[in-house]
Amino acid sequence: MDRKKVSVVRYDTPIESVRRAVDLCNGLENASDAGTKVFIKPNIVFWTTKVAFPKWGVITTSRVVHDMVILLKERGIDDITIGEGTVVYDPKDRETTSHAFEMLGYNTLKKRYGVKVINVLERPFEKVDLGDGVQLNFNTDILHSDFVVNLPVLKTHAQAVVSLGIKNIKGTIDVNSRKKCHSADPEKDLHFMVSRLSDKVPPGLTLLDGIYTNERGPAFDGKIRRSNLLVASTDTLSADKVGAKILGYETSQVPHLAHAAAKRKRPTDLSDVEVIGEKLPDVSMNLQYSFAYNEASTLPITMEKMGIKGISYRKYDLSICTYCSMLTGMILAAIAMAWRGEPWDDVEILTGKIMKPTPGRKKTILIGKCLYQANKGDTNINDMIVVKTCPPSPEAVVNALHEAGVQVDPQIIMNIDMAPGFFMRKYEGKPEFDESLFRIE
Repeated sequence: MDRKKVSVVRYDTPIESVRRAVDLCNGLENASDAGTKVFIKPNIVFWTTKVAFPKWGVITTSRVVHDMVILLKERGIDDITIGEGTVVYDPKDRETTSHAFEMLGYNTLKKRYGVKVINVLERPFEKVDLGDGVQLNFNTDILHSDFVVNLPVLKTHAQAVVSLGIKNIKGTIDVNSRKKCHSADPEKDLHFMVSRLSDKVPPGLTLLDGIYTNERGPAFDGKIRRSNLLVASTDTLSADKVGAKILGYETSQVPHLAHAAAKRKRPTDLSDVEVIGEKLPDVSMNLQYSFAYNEASTLPITMEKMGIKGISYRKYDLSICTYCSMLTGMILAAIAMAWRGEPWDDVEILTGKIMKPTPGRKKTILIGKCLYQANKGDTNINDMIVVKTCPPSPEAVVNALHEAGVQVDPQIIMNIDMAPGFFMRKYEGKPEFDESLFRIE
């Protein structure tokens, strides 16, 4: 059996730790030609210009990005592009991504090494046929590169179980394709769609940045810890299989990895992988991926323990896309803060594309254009309150809640960019959470 090499290395020294991870898996053996056109794909899942937020375990460290550029330049490679399509609430927003590139030091790399830095959402896209009727629009820069350096964070994901190399490619498709990934089709669901993302991407190196890991990721509301791990392979699926194992999951427990393995006729265990470096039992963790809800999946456990009654906020499903899910945490926080001990008037709040109203509820709030289109004619709804826009307008969400009698503070939902600052408090003053790893001097 041709076993794929995957290196697992402790991070302890700038440049040299990444060099060791790359060398152990022969990660750059196909990028030795000085004329190689390289595309580096970090993970900047979220950014805000308003406040500092806990980037650890959310965003690829600038340290790892910098080290990879150095290793490529040592091989005489000059054509290097760093590209990402950061999630922004307003699809027309270009300032936020530009700010991220500046603050993370990518523009310093541009000046120092001549790399190109691009927001893929400002660049052309090409339709790619991924088979079985799946067509998505991919950024042309990554498609026409010779070699891709894929630099995701080693983290769990509330919908996809883990977010590693294959999932990281989602940041190179356009907004409509991202929404399409959260399909209402029970067969071609999020797991199925994500499993195809790396199929037509040029060959390269996947290096999982586990300097920090994230439990119940992928964003800043997860539990972040310093883990000091790097996982690397020239085979993305193999890197992801090992990364998932380190996070506490067999490949068979991660649906998109199981799909990818089946498509490639590969096993879901690690029998076709050779792990080099650290032994997996010495570095493995057991990180939860899903946020805890009550038994009926109508409220988060924390809100049920508060005694909140008269309102149901159904647990998210695979069909809720990023642009709706970004609001979920803020809406729940606003509802919790509005609780005064008196039950609300039998309100049900639904999200995503496939949820159906519970018969007999007095008030039903449908959040998002997709859900409104799916349920606008449902006779089980007594009093329909709708947020029709895509993505949902924060102001419209506030108005809908107020109409249902839930008097939330509008500022909590409407100032979504300020929310990450609240999560900083639990990390402040702890030396292991090092901001310098996200700067390039």
